[in-house]
Amino acid sequence: MDSPLLGTIHRIVQSIDRSADLSHALDNLVVGIHEALNVDVCSIYLNNKITDSNILMATYGLNPDSVGNVSIPFDEGLVGLVTQLMEPVNIENAHLHPRFKYIPECGEEPFQSFLGIPVIHHGKNLAVLVVQQVSPRRFGDQDIAFLTTLAALIAGNIAFAKARGLIDEQGTDFSQSRGSFEGIAGAPGISIGTGVFSYNYTDISTIPDRKPEDIAEEETRFRSAINEVVKELETIGQKFGDNLPKADRMLFDAFALIAGDEELVDATIGRIRAGNWAQGALRDTIEWYAAKFESLDDAYMRERANDIRNIGCRILGYLQPKAQAEKNYPEKTILVGEDLSPMDLAIVPPEKLAGIVSGHGSAYSHLAILAHALNIPAVLGFSGQLPLPRLDGKTVIVDGYQGRIIVSPSDLEMKEYRELNAEEKLLTENLAMLQNEPAITTDGIRIHLYTNTGLLTGFTQALSVGTEGIGLYRTELPFMSKDSFPSEDEQQSLYRQVLEAYSPLPVTLRTLDIGGDKPLPYFPFDEPNPFLGWRGIRFTLDHPDILMTQLRAMLRASIGFENLRILLPMISSIDELEQAVALIHRACDDIRDEGHFISLPKIGAMIEVPAAVYQIESIARRVDFLTVGTNDLIQYLLAVDRNNELVARLFEPLHPAVLEVLTYIATAAKRTGTHLSICGEAAGDPALVILLIAMKVDSLSLGAGDLPRIKWVIRTFSYEHAREIWQQVRQLEYSAQIRRLLTDELVKHGMGGLIHPGG
Repeated sequence: MDSPLLGTIHRIVQSIDRSADLSHALDNLVVGIHEALNVDVCSIYLNNKITDSNILMATYGLNPDSVGNVSIPFDEGLVGLVTQLMEPVNIENAHLHPRFKYIPECGEEPFQSFLGIPVIHHGKNLAVLVVQQVSPRRFGDQDIAFLTTLAALIAGNIAFAKARGLIDEQGTDFSQSRGSFEGIAGAPGISIGTGVFSYNYTDISTIPDRKPEDIAEEETRFRSAINEVVKELETIGQKFGDNLPKADRMLFDAFALIAGDEELVDATIGRIRAGNWAQGALRDTIEWYAAKFESLDDAYMRERANDIRNIGCRILGYLQPKAQAEKNYPEKTILVGEDLSPMDLAIVPPEKLAGIVSGHGSAYSHLAILAHALNIPAVLGFSGQLPLPRLDGKTVIVDGYQGRIIVSPSDLEMKEYRELNAEEKLLTENLAMLQNEPAITTDGIRIHLYTNTGLLTGFTQALSVGTEGIGLYRTELPFMSKDSFPSEDEQQSLYRQVLEAYSPLPVTLRTLDIGGDKPLPYFPFDEPNPFLGWRGIRFTLDHPDILMTQLRAMLRASIGFENLRILLPMISSIDELEQAVALIHRACDDIRDEGHFISLPKIGAMIEVPAAVYQIESIARRVDFLTVGTNDLIQYLLAVDRNNELVARLFEPLHPAVLEVLTYIATAAKRTGTHLSICGEAAGDPALVILLIAMKVDSLSLGAGDLPRIKWVIRTFSYEHAREIWQQVRQLEYSAQIRRLLTDELVKHGMGGLIHPGG
């Protein structure tokens, strides 16, 4: 494709991205295509999944009155054919085709040629782009390539613009599912609260909309900020004096003129008076200005859009101090952000944090793991699909079971979810009654339930749900929260608190497992593929000084207790394992030489990479226990980055290959008489646990919030019945079939509430 067409595609995409709403975005699209290809007609039809039809939403060349009023079923017409085939349809004489459907209100009778291109987003039909000509012709390969490229690029933009319209508008004829959006289920549960967008105070593009309490005060704040920026920019030019060429000094004067431009000020004041706070009004005005520059053909003028945004950020800086000081959280806060971190969660008072909505993250990301541990419903993976700042101040329902959020729900939706909330609360109360009961199947098979943690604050919750100890303590979290490697004494003090809090229950401390998605801020290293790089045991064996310091701290912390276990992460070879075990023995000898009596703790290896799976018996003979790290094992086995929203749906613990690997490991553990623990978020999946019962695993290590539910599953099923189910599962080839079968079993046993309250 030649560069002029690529430039045209770029401008069309930008015009959509900067459009105020869905209607303007689609109008810009059809006009842009008409001008680029010189076609008589360009139209776009959006899919409506509820009515199984394509609705004409914008057109150049057809009757404008037909927009929003023409609906073509998926199984009718050439537009429907494009939807069904999910591929281009190019026809020279459209009216002769058996699928041709004449629609009088469109006024399309004179148009002979037809080219339809599907717009596909994340594997699903979103829309159909159609171009038509009066004269009969087959559109050329370059036309098809142009529209196919454009369709691929605009799919996310249209989905984003559509989502923005659904949130902002009180209703729309196009979609009967206003405000309901599908993400990735991060942590189970249901919460209803008020969205609070966590944003970067210095980035104007992330500023959310907010209704001002006092419009006159917002106006005053804005005018004051403008005056300050104008003075600042004029002062900068004067400050440099003769040290700066006159032309460059004039640049600052030009910036000052732009900042104080009457049109910019009036447009922002108008937006404030229309009901937006100063920051949100400024954001829209700056983006409007910038979009005007970006639409120009001249490259120099297009670059001025960045200058406009920089000026906007300077104005924003004078508006923000008061906004930061007045940060209040509603009683039921739904924390919303593009890429929320544990620190973002920590800022919200714990008693007010009711739910989490994040642009980035997956069901197995560390944000999801933390949400599980805190028992907070979370839905993730909305980046590029949903204008998250628009959720600020709106009522939001978070359905962590279905991976769905509902924005500004209807009265009926509120009633339904309040009832589900009540059912979930009742379920939680009933599960609490199992706190002191062991996890034993109905035919007497015992499975020990431990919890995962990496925080001191999790003690009370873990003990309150009846944990039998800590199956995985992530020691890297304390390392990540400091500005240097913690000393031996600092580590010893921390580990002793953990060991003492759970004594005499066992506590498994995993050695430092940094790398991948867990970098140390004070020890940065850049890798092209960090998940296959310098992480886990690889890092610590290359730094035996760091590992020995940590091992000594663990062993010193265990003096007087007999509940320490040490777990080695990311083992991929016997050589690595033997080196690490030798260091543990050496550290133990050192502590004894210092006059302390300690026993050698039990040592375990994490099975996280396929190489370890196929050396399982050799590994088992050298350790006291095995821990399957399902989060990483599934990631490596399926070649799916668990933090990548684009492929998160492919991360499936019930994939047939994953299940066969788990049973292979379980069989080897039984053969060698080695204790086997299943760790990670998959251990908290009620469906998978039925099969883990059948595999006769010894223990599970999971989030404290998941433990009561999993205990209920274990106490409900028999080993023999689980074996029968496992035999049925092994005949199936599709993950969806397997999950459906297991879900049906849970429902059959009265456990539908574990999938969804009332399910």
